[in-house]
Amino acid sequence: MSDDAARTATLRALGADDEVIEAFALELETSPPGTVAGRVGRVDRGRFQLLAAGDNISVATSGVSPVCVGDWCTVSGTPGPGGVTGTYVLHHLLPRRTALVRQSSGSRVESQALAANIDTVMVVVPLDRAISRRQIERFLALAWDSGARPVLILTKADLVGGPTAAAAAADVTAVSGELPVLIASVVTGAGMDAVRAFVTGGSTVALLGTSGSGKSSLVNALMGADVVQTGDVRQADSKGRHTTTWRELVVVPSGGALIDTPGLRELGMWVDEEGIDAAFADITDLEGQCRFNDCAHLSEPGCAVLAAIAAGELAPDRLESYRKLLGEAAFAAQENDNRLAKEAQKVWKKRTLEGRRKT
Repeated sequence: MSDDAARTATLRALGADDEVIEAFALELETSPPGTVAGRVGRVDRGRFQLLAAGDNISVATSGVSPVCVGDWCTVSGTPGPGGVTGTYVLHHLLPRRTALVRQSSGSRVESQALAANIDTVMVVVPLDRAISRRQIERFLALAWDSGARPVLILTKADLVGGPTAAAAAADVTAVSGELPVLIASVVTGAGMDAVRAFVTGGSTVALLGTSGSGKSSLVNALMGADVVQTGDVRQADSKGRHTTTWRELVVVPSGGALIDTPGLRELGMWVDEEGIDAAFADITDLEGQCRFNDCAHLSEPGCAVLAAIAAGELAPDRLESYRKLLGEAAFAAQENDNRLAKEAQKVWKKRTLEGRRKT
């Protein structure tokens, strides 16, 4: 097999389609000799791992990594002793078609990419603890905003009875709408065929959920081997330990790619209003029926949203959650604008001082 054929076969196994293959072919035509094309499989502090034809490549970075798991990129090697390639550095990053982005944890308001170029986001919800509709709403807003297709997976069905699982599935439809809701157990295998149907050749699936939700066990079941570490769940509160502390892409033997993400205990909103609107389609569909285009759904006459609440067709806390997420997203956007303005001001002051020193 030629080098080009081997590269194409590897890229397709990693989830590349014709568009990605063509983009790489054009990029490599003008790239330095020895440039390698591949997909980011894992990101650690100071380096990332590129999955490519032949051996996987460790690429050094500085500061905040310019890539995230799922990115398509090329890297170029620097010559080492004896003509052997020394270190690799990032050469070119293909544009992201979709991206799962959250607000980074801590007090600093900025975005953090969890996964890129994904087709499906599996929001994983465990049945062995109380289900939080508000938490699911946040995950779904994040999933919709990525540009990928969300699907809800209720895991650990073996730990509850069939009626309990069915009742939970019916309950979450209040926030999932028409999205697929699957009930599965990696222990008994029940429901796993329906889950596997979303992991097909040429597709990339990202798993999103809290710590202990069963994401890593789901990855292992789909892979048919223990490729991701799993941990115990505390009996006192059914909370899981952070067994996955990084994002990692694995290729499923039967086709498709999976990206396991760390369990998220806090989920700051870093989404456009469109992502939240998509997660609250039941409300946004009603907004078009309001008498006033700028209806805030407070006390305006002819408000279709308030009418639905009064008729018992829409839960009041659903509207409250919608308002809260819109407020958080607007606050994050404003804080980020302020941060960027301050950083620009620092750069301007630094350049001004440097200019004065030269005169």
